[in-house]
Amino acid sequence: MKHFQEKDLQYIWHPCSQMKDYEDFPPIVLEWGKGAYLYDVEGKSYLDAVSSWWVNLFGHANERLNRALREQAEKLEHAIFANFSHVPAIELAEEIVRISPKGLTKVFFADNGSSAVEVALKMSFHYHQQTGKPQKTKFAAITDAYHGETLGALSMGDLDLYSKIYKPLMLDTFKAAGPDCYRCPYGKHRKNCGAECFESLERLVCEYAEEICGIIIEPLVQCAAGMKIYPSIYLRKLRDLCNRYSLHLIADEIAVGFGRTGKMFASEHAGISPDMMCLSKGITAGYLPLSLVVATDEIYSAFYADYTEMKAFLHSHSYTGNALACAVARESLRIFQDEDVLGKNVMKSKLIAEKAMALFDGHPQVGEYRQLGMIGALELVEDQKTKKPFDWRKRVGYGIYRIALEKGVLLRPLGNIIYFMPPYVVKEEDIDKMLRVAFGSINQYFGIE
Repeated sequence: MKHFQEKDLQYIWHPCSQMKDYEDFPPIVLEWGKGAYLYDVEGKSYLDAVSSWWVNLFGHANERLNRALREQAEKLEHAIFANFSHVPAIELAEEIVRISPKGLTKVFFADNGSSAVEVALKMSFHYHQQTGKPQKTKFAAITDAYHGETLGALSMGDLDLYSKIYKPLMLDTFKAAGPDCYRCPYGKHRKNCGAECFESLERLVCEYAEEICGIIIEPLVQCAAGMKIYPSIYLRKLRDLCNRYSLHLIADEIAVGFGRTGKMFASEHAGISPDMMCLSKGITAGYLPLSLVVATDEIYSAFYADYTEMKAFLHSHSYTGNALACAVARESLRIFQDEDVLGKNVMKSKLIAEKAMALFDGHPQVGEYRQLGMIGALELVEDQKTKKPFDWRKRVGYGIYRIALEKGVLLRPLGNIIYFMPPYVVKEEDIDKMLRVAFGSINQYFGIE
């Protein structure tokens, strides 16, 4: 292991990391994976309780996905996607339209989540420019949002950890106070409130609607903000607001799509259809980079004209519609259908919730356990009564993460949030291990017997 770690640190700059941390906590060098587990070069196993950054749906080295990838590699690995197409992309797009919320009929391919958000922003802006509304040049979003790390996507977000240093480069975006159900300023609870907090976004839109192209939102769960879960009525109010002022509703389903919240897409919980939906992460079940923007016919039509009218949407990526990624994504969707994944996940999510509540209810450092589908989160607090968070400088979550790794469970935190987002192939014994190790690691960190 040590030899590989030294070589790694000699050449590699890791993402989302302070590389100085690696001096006393070098990277774990993996050799293989199977099911819900990863294995390092020395043979130690790690339960992948975060689905390797939320992408791995059906376990590592899934036999069906492996076969789909091998078979496609023997036929066509990649080809130019302008004026050419191929069967995996066509069949994938057809299936995506079939399962998407009503009205989403056209699929634009990109290659990662941030790129999908950039595509959606450009489409929305460009649409308004070509439909007689040139004054619409800005977007609105909510606080604590995260939409990616390219400059346009970063501009829609509101997490200083990722964006503060880049503000001079970013787009001017309207921000409204978003839902904060754990520390609700209205004294309500997400299970029975009327989304009173929506008034902040409504006021903003009423004042600036003439300048706004659209509103981008993570439906029901603000993941990078700490798995902040809010009620579906908020989305219904947002859909009505966008209709009232002719704004595009852009659903960033990159992290919450493909069954993660219990429905295929999180927007379905609210019974709404966005004007554009951004998809990535779980679309290939963790195998290859791919993203999509699914849009309405109305948006598509604004770009459909004779070439000389110069209305074409000229956004492109070299790997647009990659055949290997499309083939794997197509097979992933077949797994959903053939194996009743959503139905099975209802039982697994219920199991996780019951076991988590039994373990963590009343724990002195757990302010809240919240869950939606196959997303669960523990918010660690210094004081339960006041809900006072730990100082970020203490790196509480990071300390617990390191302890859990030693115990063989990957629980990468979000600040003071320890979350569970396991692959859908987890078994009951895996769930027990995930929660037991989390509980033990938290207690060890705080010195609780």
